[in-house]
Parts: sequence; C-alpha cells; structure tokens
Amino acid sequence: MGAGETRQAIEATFRIERARLIAGLARLVRTIDGAEELAQDALVVALSEWPRTGVPANPGAWLMTTAKRRGIDAIRRDKVRARVHGEIARELDGAFDDTAETIELAMNDDLGDELLGLIFTACHPVLSANARTALTLRVIGGLTTDEIARAFLASEATIAQRIVRAKQTIGKAGLGFEVPRGAARAARLPSVLEVVYLIFNEGYAATSGDDLIRPGLCREAQRLGRMLARLMPDDDSGTAEVFGLLALMEIQASRLPARIGPDGALVPLTEQNRARWDQLLIRRGLAALARAEALGGEGPYALQAALAACHARARRAADTDWPRIAALYDRLRAVMPSPVVELNRAIAHSMAFGPETGLVLLGGIAGAAALRNYAPLPAARGDFLFRCGRLAEARAEFEAAAKLTRNAREAAFLLARAGACG
Repeated sequence: MGAGETRQAIEATFRIERARLIAGLARLVRTIDGAEELAQDALVVALSEWPRTGVPANPGAWLMTTAKRRGIDAIRRDKVRARVHGEIARELDGAFDDTAETIELAMNDDLGDELLGLIFTACHPVLSANARTALTLRVIGGLTTDEIARAFLASEATIAQRIVRAKQTIGKAGLGFEVPRGAARAARLPSVLEVVYLIFNEGYAATSGDDLIRPGLCREAQRLGRMLARLMPDDDSGTAEVFGLLALMEIQASRLPARIGPDGALVPLTEQNRARWDQLLIRRGLAALARAEALGGEGPYALQAALAACHARARRAADTDWPRIAALYDRLRAVMPSPVVELNRAIAHSMAFGPETGLVLLGGIAGAAALRNYAPLPAARGDFLFRCGRLAEARAEFEAAAKLTRNAREAAFLLARAGACG
C-alpha cells in the first residue's frame, strides 16, 4: 500500500472510529475538549507510524489504546491526579492500584455504553435545542463546524460559539459521560430523540434557503438513529420509541429521490413517482416499525412511523388507506396534542372524507397562536378550497402561504398553485 493509500486508510478509519474514541476518552478525562484532543493525538501518531508499520489488524482498538495511554500519562502529570484517581477507585469499588493497567481496566467498559453515554450528554436538556444539535453533529456525527454552518445556513462563527458554550455548560453542570439509568434515562430520552429528529427534519424539509432538502443531514440523523437502536437494551421502556423514530426516518428518507422534480420544484406526496422510492430504506423502516410495535410502541414516533408506512405500502397514490391514516392521527393527537398534529389530522380527514370535512376541522384550530405564521396552514386551506372548486379563495390562501415560507423553492411551488387557480 502506497503512502497516499495508507493516509486515506488512516483518515477513513479515524472518521469511522472518531465518535467511539471520544466517547471512551470522555469517560477518562471528563471533558469533551480533552477527549477530542486525545483522539487527535492518536491520529497524529497513526499518521506517523502506520506508513512504516502498516495498518494494524484492528485499527480502531489501536487508536483507542494509543489515545488512552496518552490520557493516562496526562492524568499522572495533572495537578488533580489524586482526585481523579479517587474517582476511578470508587468506580472500581475497591482499593486503588496506581498502575496504567488498573486505570485502563477502569475505562474498558463496553464501548456501546460509552457511546450511548456521550449521546445522552450531548443531547442533555441543560443545553438549548440549537446547542444540542450543533454539539451532536460535531461530536457524534463528526461534521466540521463549517459543514454544520452550511447545513443550517448560519455563520461558522455562530456554530463554533454554540459548540464552545455547550461544552462549557456541560463542564459547569458537572455532567458525567455515563448512560443514565432507569427513570433518569427515561426522562432524558425524549431530548435525545428530539435532537435526532430535528436534524432529520431540517434535511427533509429545509426551513430556509434555496434548497428544499439537504440529504446529508437526513443521512446523519439516520446514522444516529441506527446507532441508538443498536445500543438501547430491549428491556428499556423507551426502546420502542427509538425504533419508532428510526422507522419514521427510514421511510421518509425513502421518498427523497422523488420529492424534487427535474426543475428543482417540490413534488407533493400524492404526485410522486413511487418507482423512485428507495425500497431498501422502506424495508428497513418497516422492519424497525415491526420491532417498535413488538415492543409495545404506541408513542408519538411509533405512530408517526405507522402513518408513513401507510404511504410506503401503497403502490399508487390512489391505493393509500386514508381512513386508516385518519384513525392513526386520531390516536396520535391523544399522545402528542399539538396544533401541527391537528393540522395534519385535518389534512388526513380531508383525504379520507372530503375537503369540506377538512375545512371544518381547520376552523377549530385557525386561531392557534403556534400556527399564526405557519405556512402549511394557509397552504392546506388553499388545497381544501381548490378541491371544493372555490378557486378565488384558494388562490388567496396559496399566496398567503408563499409569503410566510422562508424557503425559496417552497414559495415558488405555492405561487405555482396559486397561478393554477385562474
């Protein structure tokens, strides 16, 4: 293997192993910054040694061992050595033995638990939603600050500041990097799932800018979802929702190839070419949904996944089981009451029982403060009115929706619908 190929192999290995490295090292040094520095040190050593010695049989373990040994050396030199040793000794529930082997033994817990602990720390509710998202993408997803900034149309300086503040907040709060247990994990899990789905949604339906979708963000969220599903134990009460979220993301992501037309415009779900849907992702999503349902999944994500599955199973738009979708929305509103759910429920009922039914249901939520500047509300009303033949009213609603959206492509789609009203 040439020097260039070896370097590529090292960099590829580091990208794959980075999150696990940081997770294991954070347990050792108690800070994300310190863990990142040790991981980077291990990469530097690999870049120096592997071109001479060759890529090891287990490169991930090599990097972890190298980084941990450097961390152990740093602990021994650190002024707070006694305090850190005391913490490790207590974790071992026995006498402390001042040897590198003992310290390493304390850190060699299951890497799955370490990674899960890092995810729960990065998504801790003590951080703002924006900070949780940025830190998760940086530390777990491995995206650069510039990549995160471009994905969310923010300045690199803004994203960097969010990440720095998030790390400082974690440090000041004295958060450990362990997996919370029992009630503590149940209380924190919704925050973790919220962050992952927020990342996915920003990729699936960009809130601003010129692009309707950002598939890279969807892929990152799916990767995080798969990671969580692999790490969560079956006997945890929240595992069904983890599989529910994974199923939802896999099925929704399957539509991305058909969601944008050749001209870059949005293609509504009912008009998409279903032959372009990714069947592998649909199979993965349905399998994850089956797992969620087997675990008793009746939570918001499992129900939303069941809704997505109704579309995935329909070979043609005309085959969609809208009465079942309407019934699922009736169940969803009971476990996740919100104006947005009510809006989507109105859309489902309009498809199942006619646009007039949809208009009646919209009348009950039109005054909701959360929907005051929400473009999908007038867009839905415009669609119902269009289907009722009330074209002038429909045109006004589509135009109002176009003014509310911050996404240029979506605005163009809504104005095109307004133009079709005559």
